[in-house]
Amino acid sequence: MADNKKIALITNFNIYEKAGAAMQVAQKLSTYPCEVMVASFNRDKVLRMNRGRMAFTFLPMDELYAQADMLIVLGGDGTILEAARRSAVRQIPILGINLGRVGYMAELEMSELHMLGRLFEGERTGVINGICDEGYEIERRSMLHVELVNTAGEVRSKMYGLNDAVITNGSVSRIVDIELSENGTPVTAYRADGLIVATPTGSTAYSMSAGGPILDPCLNCICSTPICPQTMNNRPVIFSGDATLEFRNISTRGNTAFVSIDGQESIMLHPTDTVRIFRSPYHTNLIRIKKGGFLSALRKKLS
Repeated sequence: MADNKKIALITNFNIYEKAGAAMQVAQKLSTYPCEVMVASFNRDKVLRMNRGRMAFTFLPMDELYAQADMLIVLGGDGTILEAARRSAVRQIPILGINLGRVGYMAELEMSELHMLGRLFEGERTGVINGICDEGYEIERRSMLHVELVNTAGEVRSKMYGLNDAVITNGSVSRIVDIELSENGTPVTAYRADGLIVATPTGSTAYSMSAGGPILDPCLNCICSTPICPQTMNNRPVIFSGDATLEFRNISTRGNTAFVSIDGQESIMLHPTDTVRIFRSPYHTNLIRIKKGGFLSALRKKLS
């Protein structure tokens, strides 16, 4: 890694434990040639805890993501998901440090901060599953591009997601009827509490809880999983990563439907809207330092 890389620290500084963990990471980074950046709205909190010990650069959130060469995200998978969506266009590498419960996407625990030095040893090339003890790897995770299209064919909203897009009737548990087409060809109609469209990364999240398959993140595919389907023949379906999926709310009762991205961003669907989902041209670039791949991480997390 080149000298003076700009590294942004992302966490919820309103939570004392997370703010304290971020300061520990900053202390570790201060021994290496880099510039540590924090969102400007956290300035007062950071300065109170820092007391002049370390140098920080404070920037508005949008500018932080525009300038950062790397993100270190402290929290659970939800915090990493938000950072992934924000950084999608610039493809900024993300190192996750787990402060949550499961942390499928996080690479390090707080007890492993001594490994941060590998960020400054350069990116490994031609190494599979971290067989080397130096440097780091970049693991590319596919993302979803989600569009809301009206009857005139106009895209009225578009979003990116790393885990999944979920179509439901919102906070009230009601059956929704959803028609699914692939590349313009009708596939099936779901009658269920909702529908989850997941990337391989998202297969270990809500989709897994709904009975969907666990997919290796390196696969090029998209999985559609119904939530509590009312019919026996409604099963998860795995599509090619090159597929364009379209979903329409065909409920005759006029039920309102919503689409949420990664469980954080939610938009109401108009009755005539079509939800169009395909693989995004952007990826989430996760930094991998330790040995072992997806399966070893999965075994550890599930046990």
